[in-house]
Amino acid sequence: MTDPKLTTQSPPLSGGAAQAILPTQDWGAKQRIDVGPYTVARVEFRSGGEQIIGNLFQPAGSVTGPRVVILGPIGTVKEQAPIQYATRLARAGITTLIFDPRGTGESSGQPRRWESGVRKTEDLLAALDFLAEWPGIDPARLHILGVCQGANWAIAAALKAARLHSIALVAGHYLTPEVCRMYYGNDAAVAARVANGQAAAAAFAADGSVEYVPIVNEDANQQSPNVILNFEAARLYYHPWGGRNMFLGHRGLWENRIAAMSEAELWTTRTDIAVTKLTTPTLMVHADRAASGPKVPRDLFAAIPAVQKQLLWLGTQTQFQFYEDPITIDAATKWVSDYFLKPT
Repeated sequence: MTDPKLTTQSPPLSGGAAQAILPTQDWGAKQRIDVGPYTVARVEFRSGGEQIIGNLFQPAGSVTGPRVVILGPIGTVKEQAPIQYATRLARAGITTLIFDPRGTGESSGQPRRWESGVRKTEDLLAALDFLAEWPGIDPARLHILGVCQGANWAIAAALKAARLHSIALVAGHYLTPEVCRMYYGNDAAVAARVANGQAAAAAFAADGSVEYVPIVNEDANQQSPNVILNFEAARLYYHPWGGRNMFLGHRGLWENRIAAMSEAELWTTRTDIAVTKLTTPTLMVHADRAASGPKVPRDLFAAIPAVQKQLLWLGTQTQFQFYEDPITIDAATKWVSDYFLKPT
């Protein structure tokens, strides 16, 4: 009998993605691929009434160990940084779920590309429910790994999910006033972005219209005043992900845009306040040149009241090394897997 949690249909049209919809892998009739050290299945679950598409990685042999949900950077799709950590955790013996949040990638939901922390937190909680019901693994050993901006929503989910065993925060782009100033220059510039986001949210509420802003510049010589990540390193990393053809289907459905109303919520999120309530065991992994810089993560870590917490620091690695550099990801994943696998 077909497992009802495996998808049995082609990827849905993602209401706004202009690219042709191509499969991310050759899933076959069983919607499952046996890689050897692990299997990966294309799965689906519901969040907020929407169909969420994910990939479930299960290690070969015994599957009685931890279960981990991963959420990545702003505007992420599962085929970016999340899959890099998922494959490594699976090889370490950990069942891992990555997914496209609502309105993103292969998952359904409108408006497309709305970066809402509230919605992403709900998606994480729905993903935890899905993993808890998957047969053969201890449902008490549930964990979340948040990478970059996903760290904020991992913290938010931990404050709502009492059964969560632990969380790991890797290269967090922590949403605090200090980090906002770091990226946009001063409080006035941040306030202007929030005001633009609020105006976009009001327009959406009034007539359903959705305004978009680019995540990175389309061209090094054409600067957009509203771009989210207005620096060349971000453009060089992200921009190629927008291309899609029969040879690049494995990259998923990333788009170089988010809904402008996202900024009303993003830049008013106070993770510096949220961490003061965090009692879930927490691992924080960071480096000098990762997002948020060297000071903010240390300050946030000091403010976490959890009895069990650990801060591990690499060296001068940059944020993008945590997304694609195998040496950096291997080092970070080793720490994360050891943390998730340690005896209760």
